[in-house]
Amino acid sequence: MAAADLNKLKTDLTRRMDGAIETLKREFNGLRTGRAHPGLLEPVKVPAYGTDMPLNQVGSVGAPEPRMLTVQVWDRTLVGAVEKAIRDSGLGLNPATDGQTVRVPIPQLTTERRAELAKTAHKYAEGARVSVRGVRRDGMEQIKTFEKKHEIGEDLAKDWSAEVQKLTDTYIKKVDETLVEKEKDIRQV
Repeated sequence: MAAADLNKLKTDLTRRMDGAIETLKREFNGLRTGRAHPGLLEPVKVPAYGTDMPLNQVGSVGAPEPRMLTVQVWDRTLVGAVEKAIRDSGLGLNPATDGQTVRVPIPQLTTERRAELAKTAHKYAEGARVSVRGVRRDGMEQIKTFEKKHEIGEDLAKDWSAEVQKLTDTYIKKVDETLVEKEKDIRQV
């Protein structure tokens, strides 16, 4: 029972911790760093066909220049809605329409805005750390349950707990490294 269950537990915890890292990366993509990146427009929802649709489902987003995004809208009737959705998204962007293409210039960041972005990045990273620790807590509880049911011994429970802690430390380090990269990105531009 022991080795197979440990691998199954470790696989489950790894999958869940990977999810926390992926969520963090998606949140970081939404932070405007002054450089054009198609992921910047990911949170934008466009009212289309009676529902709010993600922008990437009504057009293709590209970054032809370092400080310009373009959205090639597939349905001509949605161009105005796309422009309005980007303008109202709270990202501080001012799009302009050019036929079926919406051009989105990325303005230079101010020092205050960089500080705000850094604070937001830290908040997102702390959320990811909390998620990873929550996964660790669940893993530790499962180990205690196995021990209480006498499915594993005390020594094996300690070994498993050490494995879960090692996995947690690895993922916390990944969160910290991702945060450092994002901070560098925010300062660079």
